[in-house]
Amino acid sequence: MKKLILSLALVAVTAIAFGQKKVVRSANKNFKSGDLEAALTDINMAIEDPETGAEPETYLLKAQIELKMFGSDSTQNEENLKLGEASLATFFKTFEMAGSNKEEGVGKDVYAEDVTGVPDNLRPYSIMTLKNTSFDKAIRSYENEDLEMAYEYFNLAGEIDPRDTTIHYNAGFLANEIGRTEEAKKHFNLLFEIPEYNKINAYYTMIQISSAEEDSEGAYELVKNAREEYPEDKVLAEYEIQLLLQLNKMDEAMAQINEALKNDPENTAILLRSGYLKEQSGDIEGALADYKKSVEIDSEFYEGNYYTGALLLEMAKEVMTELNALSDEEWEKRSDEMGAKINGYYEDAVPYFEKSLEIRPEDTDVMAILFQIHSRLKNAEEAEKYNQKLIELLGPNWMEG
Repeated sequence: MKKLILSLALVAVTAIAFGQKKVVRSANKNFKSGDLEAALTDINMAIEDPETGAEPETYLLKAQIELKMFGSDSTQNEENLKLGEASLATFFKTFEMAGSNKEEGVGKDVYAEDVTGVPDNLRPYSIMTLKNTSFDKAIRSYENEDLEMAYEYFNLAGEIDPRDTTIHYNAGFLANEIGRTEEAKKHFNLLFEIPEYNKINAYYTMIQISSAEEDSEGAYELVKNAREEYPEDKVLAEYEIQLLLQLNKMDEAMAQINEALKNDPENTAILLRSGYLKEQSGDIEGALADYKKSVEIDSEFYEGNYYTGALLLEMAKEVMTELNALSDEEWEKRSDEMGAKINGYYEDAVPYFEKSLEIRPEDTDVMAILFQIHSRLKNAEEAEKYNQKLIELLGPNWMEG
């Protein structure tokens, strides 16, 4: 009797196991035929069973079903994204259950190479298929100008392959564009870990992010790291000088400027910074020479023109301050000479400000400066010309502003 009971129990267990295996086969059949909802229902039942639910093959099939649901849905939205994320989570669980080995068994199936463009029935429906599907959805979202979803799909693909530089650059770029700077940093930092990758553009963006966050020290560290890899890059040289100035490291800034000008003597931006540093240190003639040289190199360089004119006005102001400090007796002796010197600086400044205004025709600040200069020089007609322009742009009470 005991033997009969044991036999019946064995038959029952075998029947249950066979039944669950049958559910897995049904899930696989529905997966292949495209009845994905039925396939998902079947596979979830199989996962609930202690025996089939302990097999990595069961989870692999579930991941593939979720992937096919993700890919066959032509929409690009949050609901669709969740399908892709669910598939990824199931692939990761499958890989863990299979011993985290990409070289054999189910682990090898999880990471089977996927070739885009082949017939659907020949695709392995592996985690690499998920990566390629998510990448395609990212591109379509970007083409539809949905930057948020484009980022999400690039980010999903990037979770699968941390060394795919195209994916992580695109994800970082888009994250920065939509204001998600922490995510942008995550993707760019992954790129920095890949020695063979040309990461210059990633460095540019990360420096700009740190600067926008007013983290000058962080931006400077990035520049230093970047310059170790790309010592000849002129943009990085300019960034470094700018950050040294922001950090008030004037001696280091001047050393970098001199080095940069040896390599690129006609770089107008660096000449401008050189002039600025000389001006701050009291070398006014040296500053003026640098500003003028920047304009000689590029007559359309707005900042060079403006800084040259502004320094000439500052030089006029210094002479005026000196004149006003003289005793009455000294003033009588030197006022004509010093007044002529002041006017000379004003006259020299005019063409630089006129060029600035030609470059930026709506610049009312420059118009106001030219009005004041011509008023000082008693050029009534020129002064009135700028007065009328300012009235037109700012109203009759522009001087009060």
